[in-house]
Amino acid sequence: MRWFALISLILAGAFAGCQKDTPPAASPTTASANSPGRPAGPSDPTNAQPKLKTIRLWLGTAEVQAELALSFDQVRTGLMYRTNMAEDAGMLFVFARPQQASFYMRHTLIPLSVAYINADGDIVEINDMKPLDETPIVAASDDVQYALEMNKGWFERHKISSGTLVRTEFGSLAETFFSRRQ
Repeated sequence: MRWFALISLILAGAFAGCQKDTPPAASPTTASANSPGRPAGPSDPTNAQPKLKTIRLWLGTAEVQAELALSFDQVRTGLMYRTNMAEDAGMLFVFARPQQASFYMRHTLIPLSVAYINADGDIVEINDMKPLDETPIVAASDDVQYALEMNKGWFERHKISSGTLVRTEFGSLAETFFSRRQ
């Protein structure tokens, strides 16, 4: 009986290892772990996170080098405590499913603009955010699967607006993050 259990475990591990490694999509809907208006708690990040893995994005003809916030901790920390960001750099937040996202600027020192992006990769709205402002910026749509934070005014300077398609160096956002290619 022990041999059967051991063989079952080995086979289960082998089959699990055959799936394509897909970056885990984060599930929280805010860029901070705590609700707006709540006092900072012991789980709040206390300093900037190290630079995250990056990916090239195209928004129309504009190219961006975006850090990927995929895990819960990466999403909740976001760009907190950072003091600057290159002009064509940003952070892409990837959610496990479409939802009504909400971001705010707890411990975030850089003025930012956020683009809420639907599951098809189309920008549905762009909002400006003020440093340290904990007022939630709630998406009008409940179909947001990605959010891209850039320096404040970047989208306007590059003539990027609602309806612009966002693609990666690997294809569409859906193909990049949710495809089960073998």
